Amino acid sequence: MYDRNYTDLESTIWHTGKCACCGACVAVCPANSLFFETGENSTHPMNDGYCKSERDGVPCGACYEICPRVNERKIETIGNSINIVSASANFDVEKKQSGGAVTAILMNALEQELVDAVITVAEDPWTLKPMSTIVTSSEAMTKQAGSRYNWWVPLLSALKEAVITKKYRNIAIVGVPCVVQAISEMRKSEHDLIRPFKDSIRLMIGLFCTETFDYEKMVEGKFKKDMGIDPWQIKRLDIPGKLEITTEEGEVHTIPLSEVEDCIRPGCAICTDLTALDADISAGSIGSPKGETTLIIRTPVGNRFFMSAVDEEKLVISDNVDLKPIEALANKKAKRKA
Repeated sequence: MYDRNYTDLESTIWHTGKCACCGACVAVCPANSLFFETGENSTHPMNDGYCKSERDGVPCGACYEICPRVNERKIETIGNSINIVSASANFDVEKKQSGGAVTAILMNALEQELVDAVITVAEDPWTLKPMSTIVTSSEAMTKQAGSRYNWWVPLLSALKEAVITKKYRNIAIVGVPCVVQAISEMRKSEHDLIRPFKDSIRLMIGLFCTETFDYEKMVEGKFKKDMGIDPWQIKRLDIPGKLEITTEEGEVHTIPLSEVEDCIRPGCAICTDLTALDADISAGSIGSPKGETTLIIRTPVGNRFFMSAVDEEKLVISDNVDLKPIEALANKKAKRKA
């Protein structure tokens, strides 16, 4: 049943430009044989030469089982929902990306012990270089607010440390749609090697995403070399159909996405999911007034986390959501073809 292995991913996904680079296969490999490199080799995982299935004939297939690019996905724009609201944190979030709603939900979840760990993106404040990290306190959560999900990072590689090494059993994950899709595959799987991960994930928050960018090409190339903007000067990045750079001095630089196409990660070219359709809660700045976050509450689990944050007065909500720009951008992304 699980006779496929990383060589099948190599031939059908990795070497065909389809890899999402989400890091899920790295997390679930029982032999710790998959890893990522930076630079030109970062378009797909690498293998250290060993595979239980390939070398020893031991049935595994965990990496293939949870790859979000193996199966065709249904194309939708908004997707299913229990509720759609505009929201903002009911407290100051210094580096919030929009309304700070995601930070508020996660801080509340940690404080109310609904989760014991959050897997998210951290960044070096000087270079903006991203990394996946595990957060276990509400205080630490605020420090990660506004982290740059625009830059690619194999986020789910941190799952192995969280689940296998540190034994966390109530984990929330924040990620872009390909990450959400990989978690969805984990949740559906009956594979024994996937079960520890599946059973430990309590909440999946998906972020609206048009595409992610290669850090080296964008920061070292476009920003620093071409525009003369050092990474430490950047306060905020947003992609509402274009790339907006806000500096610490308040200057706003706008770049058409057509001018940064060479910085887009290769695997993004076939993604048709803007709104993280498989998440428990989806979040993004599109469709809400400035300073607020659009939240799409999709599942009963997501609704429980959302309502807890509201009840604890961590969130301020309204119905000021305009679905038209979300649908327009989602339809545009849905037209991509493999």
